[in-house]
Amino acid sequence: MTTQTSATAQTSSTAQHSTTTQTPDSRALHVLEFPGGYTRSTGPVIGRFLTGLRDGRLLGVHTEDGRVLVPPTEYDPQTAAALGGADADWVEVGPAGTVTTWTWVTDPRPDHPLDRPFAWALIKPDGADTALLHAVDAGSKAAMATGMRVHPTWRDDRVGSIKDIACFAPGEGPADVPAPAPAPDGAELEPVSMITVPSRLEYRLRPGTVWNHFIDGMAAGQIRGTRCTTCGKVYVPPRGACPADGLPATEWVDLPDTGVLTTFAVNNVPAAGAPEVPFISGYVLLDGADIAMLVLVSDVPWQEVRLGMRVKAVWVPEAERTRSVKNLKWFAPTGEPDVPFERYEEYV
Repeated sequence: MTTQTSATAQTSSTAQHSTTTQTPDSRALHVLEFPGGYTRSTGPVIGRFLTGLRDGRLLGVHTEDGRVLVPPTEYDPQTAAALGGADADWVEVGPAGTVTTWTWVTDPRPDHPLDRPFAWALIKPDGADTALLHAVDAGSKAAMATGMRVHPTWRDDRVGSIKDIACFAPGEGPADVPAPAPAPDGAELEPVSMITVPSRLEYRLRPGTVWNHFIDGMAAGQIRGTRCTTCGKVYVPPRGACPADGLPATEWVDLPDTGVLTTFAVNNVPAAGAPEVPFISGYVLLDGADIAMLVLVSDVPWQEVRLGMRVKAVWVPEAERTRSVKNLKWFAPTGEPDVPFERYEEYV
């Protein structure tokens, strides 16, 4: 399923993508991500800090009471006063510093900065009053200690990111830092003003009886919901308990894969698993259900999509199905007359 996220005025709109796939050991793999990364503007304070990293320099910002914050913040965390507005507010610190606390990582994950055991540490650069979080390549856990001196090891291909520091290493370090890579056209490098941050979260969840029965239905091309035995409402995706009554929803209902589109959004940012942009995400109230479900809508020009449109599920071919919600590709128009607004207005 895909939704569109609109961020603040300084943040770009990005498509958020979520998938669920069943693994052989009966644990469901969930992935929540912004395909292509999350792009946002940095603002003048963070932008100046990142530009300094690209130049091989650690910059901090002064507060009114004389403290130096690294990484810099746009506002004083104690007084809320704006910071970094003048050149005099900035100071170069370190680059060497002192470990104030740390934790050892024995088995690094694929997305960790190092492929060997290392420490996450809070490091207070010389001249700063706060510490920044980074990796320390100490070689062994026995070599790590609170109070040890460390220095940054800089990447050659720096772009204006905290990852321009590959890691910190024990000791004071060299005085010279390699110059940043020049701009492709040989022009002077512009200050960093935009960043794209990879955003992907994977976790595995062992499904219970309700979710397993729902996924079994999806593998067979059948949408299943649960009915509350007290109020009679039918929920899809199924709920183990009725959110209205708080009582078990124990009765299973096989629902048709047809319904009415109650609301929708036009998405202009590509998303994994979605049709070509612009594509439609929306809520469909299945026939016989009492709650609308979030789906993709396709096989229709986006200009012709409308509320009240009758739609039907489009499934992947039976031979290609797995125990996954991705068996349901999207919903497409049935060609039937639109449903009058008063019949679905409470679901808009």
